[in-house]
Amino acid sequence: MRAMILAAGRGERLRPLTDRMPKPLLEVGGKPLVVHHIEALADAGFREIVINQGHLGEQLPGALGNGERWGVNIHWSVEKPEPLETGGGIFQALPQLGEGPFLAVNGDVFTRYPFARLRAVKCDHAHLVMVPNPAHNPAGDFSLQGALVREGGTEKLTYSGVAVYHPRLFEGCSAGKFSIVPLLLRAMREQIVTGERYDGPWNDIGTLERLDEARTLAGRPGLEKRGQAG
Repeated sequence: MRAMILAAGRGERLRPLTDRMPKPLLEVGGKPLVVHHIEALADAGFREIVINQGHLGEQLPGALGNGERWGVNIHWSVEKPEPLETGGGIFQALPQLGEGPFLAVNGDVFTRYPFARLRAVKCDHAHLVMVPNPAHNPAGDFSLQGALVREGGTEKLTYSGVAVYHPRLFEGCSAGKFSIVPLLLRAMREQIVTGERYDGPWNDIGTLERLDEARTLAGRPGLEKRGQAG
């Protein structure tokens, strides 16, 4: 199984920090956010990782190289002149991701989710990792009904930005800028999106305040152990 780190976003709400560096290179716990993902993926047995480049993306290869220091091969998917959003970015990278299911993780989340768990997931279209609703998203996104993810429901959870997708989810799509959300909603209506709940460390780093929260979380003793417990 291959993996993709979605790292092309502009990070408007993290300005002025993102005026001079891409969001994935912001430091959390003494290292760039994207390095946390690379290390976790390498520890989980992933060897081929695709990273997309958008805003100030030319800094990423200089900082990360080809992945050799982590025992992985990093492949780049360049999005110019503007980022292609989640759906368009993944669609462009599909030739680099192979014909089977692949893991995708948003480059602007900090988590200790054990990625090795997803290698065993049987995914025909999409499998989403859901988390308890944070303060900035109290209404949640989707609900879990057994193993299925539904658009409706009264007890909604928040999509974590960690998922497994199969290329067939993107059948019929065309190159360009588009969100993955409509594809997921269509698949949910067909009852072909599975999911799971994760209660371990997780932060969506969308603002300067949440970046500070992630830095605090990264410094807590025992974080690694709690993250592996899920």
